[in-house]
Amino acid sequence: MRASDREKEWASLMRAAIAGNAAAYQNLLTQLTPVLRKAARRGLAQAGMADTDAEDVVQETLLAIHLKRQSFEPEAPFGPWLWTIARHKLVDALRRRGRRINLPIDDFVEVLANEDFEPSMIVADVDRHLDGLPAGQRNVVKIIAVDGGSIDEAATKLTMTKGAVRVALHRGLASLAAKLR
Repeated sequence: MRASDREKEWASLMRAAIAGNAAAYQNLLTQLTPVLRKAARRGLAQAGMADTDAEDVVQETLLAIHLKRQSFEPEAPFGPWLWTIARHKLVDALRRRGRRINLPIDDFVEVLANEDFEPSMIVADVDRHLDGLPAGQRNVVKIIAVDGGSIDEAATKLTMTKGAVRVALHRGLASLAAKLR
């Protein structure tokens, strides 16, 4: 069956479902499921993700179809309505997933348990970045962001107003962020 014929059949089933025919609705969802699963797997693969999330995308798409079925216009073609919903659910899944990569922790047990790791390397790296800031910003960022102090503590210790501390903190963090990009 050609795609256009299949979509016409789906539109007919959707019209019947909207009119209250539960069997037509069940038939529609049964026909859509494998097609949506294939599309979800393809979309996830193109995004470089495993298809383990494909079933979630399919279920979310079917749920959205169910919730939005009244928005389907009986005279309109079914395909664009369906694929818009499916595309949005795939994009939602990709956004939720972000750029995270799942790696089994067993592959890194020996590295994580390494006693040769020196925290002083991190401290030296932080100090090196802080040294690039003007003295006022450096002191504020160190007290608040590194040492965990409050705005009040920094203001008292540096004899600054709370507003000046906030401005220095914001500027210092913005400067560090810009350097690290």
